[in-house]
Amino acid sequence: MSPLRWLVSNLSTLILALVLAVVVWISAVTAANPNVERSRTVPLEIIGLDSDMLVVGNVPTQVRVTLEAPSSVMDSMDASENAIQAWVDITGLDPGTHDLEVQVNINPSFRPVRRTSVIPEFVSITLEPLLTRTLTVRLEVTGEPAVGYTKGRRTLDPSSVAVSGAASLVSQIDEVKAFMDITGAVETIQRDVALVAVDQNGEPVSGVTITPLDVNVTQPIFLQGGYRNVIVRVVTEGQPANGYKLTNITVSPLNVVVFSSDPQLVNDLPGYVETEPVDLTDAVDDIDTYVGINLPEGVTMVGDQFVLVQVSIAAIEGSLTMSLPVIPVGLLPIQEALISPEIVDVILSGPVPILDAMTSDDVRVWVDVTDLELGAYQLEPNVDVIPDRIEVEAVLPSTVSVEIIIAPTPTPTSTLAPAPAATSQP
Repeated sequence: MSPLRWLVSNLSTLILALVLAVVVWISAVTAANPNVERSRTVPLEIIGLDSDMLVVGNVPTQVRVTLEAPSSVMDSMDASENAIQAWVDITGLDPGTHDLEVQVNINPSFRPVRRTSVIPEFVSITLEPLLTRTLTVRLEVTGEPAVGYTKGRRTLDPSSVAVSGAASLVSQIDEVKAFMDITGAVETIQRDVALVAVDQNGEPVSGVTITPLDVNVTQPIFLQGGYRNVIVRVVTEGQPANGYKLTNITVSPLNVVVFSSDPQLVNDLPGYVETEPVDLTDAVDDIDTYVGINLPEGVTMVGDQFVLVQVSIAAIEGSLTMSLPVIPVGLLPIQEALISPEIVDVILSGPVPILDAMTSDDVRVWVDVTDLELGAYQLEPNVDVIPDRIEVEAVLPSTVSVEIIIAPTPTPTSTLAPAPAATSQP
């Protein structure tokens, strides 16, 4: 039989064998790389938005896409940030609300893969025309300057701003406001103030853009005629106690406003006023006191008639060296401590009056030998000081040698009977 005739007679068998081989191959590949299903969260883009339109309302920013693919392909997609894109196209759409299908694209380099679901499949998009208006800024000032001061004409830079957004929102805006409080101001105020778009009821309108976001406001503040702002100078008399010194004086407020119906009287002031004298005689501690102000006749102080004066008094610091014995603490009754050197120098520092009054009874130097076994040790002495505000600067030497021994047994003292008195013989 010729090969051609054999091929024709066995063609059906060959085809069946080929099909079976393909099936076996597919089964083997599937078993080694099975299909899996996974979901991924993908950012949702909006494309085709005209420059004179705006998207309003809540629009999902993400969709959940479920895919089916061989595990090896799925693993590769999981490792890629740009494997899937999702979007809705609003090109050429008129103002209004539109239900649009979410479009999904899978990078062609990932094959084979099948999309099984997209949640949500449709999103609702509301479009409105973009509207921009130019509005004058209205500044609302609350409060008043301090007594004796008045406010001048304020300026705003810029005086008008652009407000843009969806037409339905921008059309609600009645005005753009800025708010500033000048309560108690004693000098010209210049600051950037945030802007707020409000409707006819004074309620803020959100969702719009104000350009710029704030304005620079200058509010002049100046003294009225007959008033003057002057510095307060503290006057003292007497001296702190011996061994103490004056370290600082503060006054609150630092300056005050004075008034006279005759403006020349306040103009003649040297730029400061003096307090009533604060007595420092024999002071040994800080002083807090309210005092009045000495003013020329015809001049009065505006507001509180007293100022707070705070005087800081500190002891003059000195040093003292005392030579003291070192005492063992914690010895057992059968033990004895041999300390060398027995006397150490203790350097103390603190207020001179306290140091001058100190005696050796006010300081104790000791070493802790509690639970120490027999033997020699190098120990650091401890120092207890009774007076407060005294610091231990140093102990010289900083360590002492301590030898713990068994206390020697006391030697008994014998008592001798008196010798009999000699008697003379007649």
